[in-house]
Amino acid sequence: MENKTLIEQTADFVKQELSGAEGGHDWWHVVRVWNNTRLLLQEENANRLICELGALLHDIADAKFHDGDDEKGLIVARQFLEKQHAVPEIIGAVIDIIQHVSFKGGIDENKPKTPELKVVQDADRLDAMGAIGIARTFNYGGFKNRKIYDPGVPPRNYENKDEYYRSDAPTINHFYEKLLLLKGLMNTKAGKRIAEGRHAFMEEFLQRFYGEWEGKM
Repeated sequence: MENKTLIEQTADFVKQELSGAEGGHDWWHVVRVWNNTRLLLQEENANRLICELGALLHDIADAKFHDGDDEKGLIVARQFLEKQHAVPEIIGAVIDIIQHVSFKGGIDENKPKTPELKVVQDADRLDAMGAIGIARTFNYGGFKNRKIYDPGVPPRNYENKDEYYRSDAPTINHFYEKLLLLKGLMNTKAGKRIAEGRHAFMEEFLQRFYGEWEGKM
């Protein structure tokens, strides 16, 4: 029997678990966040094993697809890691990442972040920006049968994560409610630098979108 590393076992598990997931939160989203994590680790000082496990497991049961249940992903990840005999310190650090990585409507939890959480959170946020971020946003909007744009429905600030999760606003609003905010929320030097280019691309897209919407381009 092939003797796989914990990272390889985790990748196999996540790929199987997310086999039927929505296209913006599927196995390939995890792969991109995993790749972003390894990219950031070239410059950032954090525990590689914890970061890679956190990246692989961060969306194992996204609350958006489980009736807002924030606990399901934590339970699934913990049970898997315990089955693989991971040490408690590793499990605890990975659970911390899963619990706090999400945007959740921009609500600031005022929680000190570990270096590992900073890296994985930036890696996840980078996948919500730029060309990939735009593609994911419209894919999810279609999945939820939302309007592309409605000039009569302005973007809003959310009071709590439940309001954010329940929102059915047009897809364009999501740029102002999340995507364009991410550049200012990055934790790491490398993440901030990469975010600059992805942010600029989204601004250019929106300029063209409104021009085409109004028949000016």
